[in-house]
Amino acid sequence: MDTDLLLALLGSVLMLLGVIGSLAPLLPGAPLCYAGLLALHFTTRVEFSTPFLLIWLGVVLGVGVVDYLIPIWGAKRFGGTSNGLWGATLGMLIGFLVLPGIGILPGTVLGAFIGEMTRHEANVALAARAALGSLVGFIFSTALKLLVCLAMAFYFVKEMIASFAA
Repeated sequence: MDTDLLLALLGSVLMLLGVIGSLAPLLPGAPLCYAGLLALHFTTRVEFSTPFLLIWLGVVLGVGVVDYLIPIWGAKRFGGTSNGLWGATLGMLIGFLVLPGIGILPGTVLGAFIGEMTRHEANVALAARAALGSLVGFIFSTALKLLVCLAMAFYFVKEMIASFAA
């Protein structure tokens, strides 16, 4: 099989996994999409410019940092503590494992709520408010990752069509 075709296929798989990973907590979405762009770049048919690749690398690194900060900000903004953040993280992972895809959101909220209840004991209103903050932060962070991955996928598909369909 042609090397260009293998690299394009590898890039396509990485891109698909990256978009899925922007929604699933166990896959690093943006780095996988970036690796897909690089795989396509290493073909003889496509050449992304160095500034293009460096800008996307910066975006991927920035999203990686922000991905951890936004849920913390959301939970703190709504009165959450580290107990709620740990609970949200564990709940997200358990939710993903129990009900892949659809278990992430309820797992995150329930985990944050349970985590906050361990801190605030019987104060259900305070725990629910912090759980809501974790949910808002998680949704915003996920939307940001998805947007970045879809933007990279756009450039990937555009170059695939221009270079391989001709």
